[in-house]
Amino acid sequence: METLAVVVEAPGEVALRRLGMMPPEGNDVIVSVDFSGISMGTEKLLYNGTMPVFPGLGYPLVPGYEAVGRIVDAGEPARSRIGEAGFVPGSSKFIGARGLFGGSAQTLITGTNRVLSIPSGLGEQAVLLSLAATARHAMVGGALPDLVIGHGVLGRLIARMAVAQGQSPTVWEIALIARMAVAQGLSPTVWEIAPERMDGGEIVLVGFYAPFGSLRVGSIYDCSGDSDIIDPLVMRMAPGGEIVLVGFYAQPLHFNFAPAFRREMRMRIATEFQPQDLADVIAMVDAGTLSLDGLVTNRVPANDAATAYGQAFTNPSCLKMVFDWRNVA
Repeated sequence: METLAVVVEAPGEVALRRLGMMPPEGNDVIVSVDFSGISMGTEKLLYNGTMPVFPGLGYPLVPGYEAVGRIVDAGEPARSRIGEAGFVPGSSKFIGARGLFGGSAQTLITGTNRVLSIPSGLGEQAVLLSLAATARHAMVGGALPDLVIGHGVLGRLIARMAVAQGQSPTVWEIALIARMAVAQGLSPTVWEIAPERMDGGEIVLVGFYAPFGSLRVGSIYDCSGDSDIIDPLVMRMAPGGEIVLVGFYAQPLHFNFAPAFRREMRMRIATEFQPQDLADVIAMVDAGTLSLDGLVTNRVPANDAATAYGQAFTNPSCLKMVFDWRNVA
């Protein structure tokens, strides 16, 4: 078997080319991909060559862990799933390129247990489910955020989940329509430095280092990936507060001990989402308690992969770049 795939050949060098694929095994399914997304975190680091060393990491590599499509074939144990719409976090079946992530391809082969059924009407929005699962994983078992750092897709999803848990569905709907219905003084507040992302949405936005007066918060979720962020956050922290690191950090994190000591700061790292997190957010979307509207801002044919990465990582108004595989030949 063969497939067209996005391949990061080397830092700054992306191509769309045909790769061989290892044959499916008994429990595998074959998925015809409709859409895949570009990760603004890990894929940016892969693209610019600053990704920390991980087992299996190297070039050439098929990036992406946000693919959605339809199961077109399956081994005997999963044949009842043929025709089903599913979310696929990637494949390792490529020949000639690494598949540490392996989601940005026209055809994917993977175990049936890795493909989660999704509502058929989600379309391109379904690529956001992995980020939603990341947000869910960060929040499970912790306090709801008082402050979210960053107003990209991940920050917005965390804010939406927090608002949904703290307000009735009616208030949540009003917040989406009126934008500023979650009034000043209600959590979460969001810090953001890019003016292109200061567009309100479902939360109150302020400048990144805007004055907060006497604001002190207990729970801060950081989606920035900025290794210099901890000291400014400690200055806004209430005693015994917690920083949850949800972003991905290419450089060593550092902070001044004395201020963190005085506030008895706690820190938690949210690692990769688990299958249950993904199942939970699919259920939330299906039930209407989590909206994915307004987060996919750019969609291009997968043929444009060579130029799409540069656009995604340099245009601040691009929240989410999605590849359309449906008519690629």
